[in-house]
Amino acid sequence: MSRPNGPTPSRTHLVLIPSYNTGPKVLETVQDALRQWAPVWVVVDGSTDGTAGQLQALAAQVPDLQVMVLERNQGKGAAVMHGLARAEAAGFTHVLTMDSDGQHPAHLIPAFMQASQARPEGMVLGKPVFDASAPALRVQGRKVSNAWANLETLWMGIGDSLYGFRVYPVSPLLQIMRGQRWMRRFDFDIEAAVRLCWRGVWPINLDAPVRYLLAEEGGVSHFNYLRDNLLLTWMHTRLMLGFVLRLPWLLVQRLAGRPPR
Repeated sequence: MSRPNGPTPSRTHLVLIPSYNTGPKVLETVQDALRQWAPVWVVVDGSTDGTAGQLQALAAQVPDLQVMVLERNQGKGAAVMHGLARAEAAGFTHVLTMDSDGQHPAHLIPAFMQASQARPEGMVLGKPVFDASAPALRVQGRKVSNAWANLETLWMGIGDSLYGFRVYPVSPLLQIMRGQRWMRRFDFDIEAAVRLCWRGVWPINLDAPVRYLLAEEGGVSHFNYLRDNLLLTWMHTRLMLGFVLRLPWLLVQRLAGRPPR
C-alpha cells in the first residue's frame, strides 16, 4: 500500500493500539486509523487468534504501520507501556491510545491530535457519548469510578476516567509507570488519568461517541465483572491513600489556582 493519498506522517504524535484477541475487528480498526493519521503502531498483547500474523503482513505493505508482538498476554497497561517506551526511544512526544475492538471513533483522531498539539502540556481525554447499545450496568458503574477519580484529583476536571480514547504525553506517563508495579491491566486508564493530574498534566475533555458492538457485529469484550471490579476497588484504595498523603500540598496548589507539580 502506498502513502501518496494518506496522511502526512507526524514526527511527534502517533496512534497506539493495544490488541488482544479481537479478531477481524483489529484489522478494521487499524485501517480506519491509517486513513486518519500516520504513523499507527499496534502492540499485539499475546493474541492467540491469528491476528498477529495478519497485522504483520499488512505492515509489510504499509510504511506507516508498525506492529509489535508480545509473546504472552500481559494486560492493556503493559502493552501500552511497551509502545510508550518504543515511542519515546523514537523521539515521539505524544500517543493517542484507542481500543482495537471497533468501539472508538477513528474519524476523531485528527481533532484529538490537534487539541494535543495546541496544548501539548495537557492530556486529551475522550468523554463518551453513549447510544442505545451501551449496557446500563456499565454506564452507571463508571459514574462511581468517575466520582472517585475526581475526588482523588480535587476535581481537576477528569470528564471520564475509563474511556481509553486519549492523547497522553509520553515522558510523564512512562515515568509514572516505571515508578510502580501497577497500571498494567484494566486499571491502567483510570490510574493514568489520576496520576498524571497529580503530576500537573491537566485534562482537556472532548466528546466522543462509543459503540458497544453485538457478537454478530464482531464485538468482543474481555471485561469480567468480578475480577475487574475487584481490581478497580484495589486501585481506588491505593489512589485514596496517595491522595490523603498529597492532600495538604494539593489543597495549597488548588487554592492558589495552579495545577499540582
